[in-house]
Amino acid sequence: MIHRFVYHNDRLVPVDQVRLSPGQAGLLNGWGLFTTVRIVEGEAFAFERHWRRIEKDAQRTRIPLPFESARVRVQLGELLRANKVLDGTARIYIIYNRAGFWTSDEKLPEVDLMIYSAGLPPYREPVRLGLRAQGRHAASPLAGVKTTAWLNNVWHLQEAQKAGFDEVLLLNERGEVSECTAANIFLARGGRVLTPPLTSGCLEGVTRAVLFEIAPAAGFPVDERTLTPDDLYSAEEVFISSTNRNVLGVGTIEQHEFARAPGPVTLGLEKVFAAYIAEYISRRAGAGAGKR
Repeated sequence: MIHRFVYHNDRLVPVDQVRLSPGQAGLLNGWGLFTTVRIVEGEAFAFERHWRRIEKDAQRTRIPLPFESARVRVQLGELLRANKVLDGTARIYIIYNRAGFWTSDEKLPEVDLMIYSAGLPPYREPVRLGLRAQGRHAASPLAGVKTTAWLNNVWHLQEAQKAGFDEVLLLNERGEVSECTAANIFLARGGRVLTPPLTSGCLEGVTRAVLFEIAPAAGFPVDERTLTPDDLYSAEEVFISSTNRNVLGVGTIEQHEFARAPGPVTLGLEKVFAAYIAEYISRRAGAGAGKR
């Protein structure tokens, strides 16, 4: 559940005082972008990476982006202090208000900025994954863009949870492994870690990108490779990564079970990733102290 205060454009207000209009066409048709940011010790972890992805996705979706990264980061910090968030999560939304026919004559900004915060959702480990064919369309020009048109994800997730799973693994139109609804997926085999390429239709996740950078030095080289469900079934370990989950071992995909979940590679990468977060937060704290 989101916290009491939200940022709406330049106003920090209680959530019940935010006015959204039916004339905001992008709000109702999903023409918008968002990102989910992990909050650690009151700091927005990897904010720079999240904002770069928003900038890239804004170009692909033709959404104007009149907001400056530094200003949005300040607003996010004000929001976290107002909601007394030390550890949790936040979302940044960019909503295009002038998309299509169903707009109004109200004096609305071209683009709305909304920032929310919330606690961390609970997750179980090892994770139980369902499997869904045709869950991703890799050939779409918007494949991999994190838009607010999120029905495909929440519907697949709800169906999987009804069947007793925690998440669901989505295959693309070629039957290749793409990703989960809110996580990237990896396998470990023969001393290497493999994950689907972006051409599979998956999101370029922030945690995924960090793992590419830090895993090799820890003895876990990561490569992109086209994968099928059989590749996962024959793996020694499978794990997922996301902003709110970090790294979680997968114990089941449909009826296939993995004996070691989380296994040594998963646990090793979780340890390395936790150290990276701690170092990032320490560096940010030091930079802040230097400005005082």
